Amino acid sequence: MPVEPPPSRWRFEGDSGPRADPEDDLVAMGADLEPGTVLAAYRHGLFPMPVGAPARSRGEPMGWWSPVRRGVLPLDSLVVSRSLRRSCRDFEVRVDTAFAEVLDACADPRRPHGWIDASITEAYTRLHHLGWAHSVETWRGDRLVGGLYGIAIGGLFAGESMFHRVTDASKAALVGLVELLTDEHAADRLIDVQWATPHLASLGVQETTRDAYLARLPGVLAVPLPRPWR
Repeated sequence: MPVEPPPSRWRFEGDSGPRADPEDDLVAMGADLEPGTVLAAYRHGLFPMPVGAPARSRGEPMGWWSPVRRGVLPLDSLVVSRSLRRSCRDFEVRVDTAFAEVLDACADPRRPHGWIDASITEAYTRLHHLGWAHSVETWRGDRLVGGLYGIAIGGLFAGESMFHRVTDASKAALVGLVELLTDEHAADRLIDVQWATPHLASLGVQETTRDAYLARLPGVLAVPLPRPWR
């Protein structure tokens, strides 16, 4: 059962609404990465990402993003090809057994377009200890070969990053996540992937407008957590 942290001293009301530039994904800067702040941001449709990715090497403040075109995956839209279904048989999917290792792999500075810096790593590790941040991992024997991590609030799973060390390992983790979330509330759950890349689109990720995402968000948040995380 997640532990609710002290409330944030920052207010997010309006930051992703009428005052947001209708053509800019970046809607706020600054604040902090305390657990209460990060959770409040997600509950208002925002997420943190350094402005100066791959790292805040030049002292830029933290950015808070609400994409104009948001990438989302309704559970029934996941596309599992025949080859991916075969690949999934080669992996064991585990949940929350290696969160730190998944986060470290996603933060590998050798990855192109890396953005996970030390402050993000510390913030999501704290959220994991409080029961809000989770990893879905793919294993071959005792070797971690892929996975993803994100934040679960009600019926929302906000995916942050994924990695693979063998072919299809991250895709299999996504399949495992969808299976985990598929219950009697599946139709009301939503996976947020921030932006719809061509790779994610091939797996069924769709684009929605910022306004549509924000309008749907309260109902998604009201859905109970999946049983393993309650």
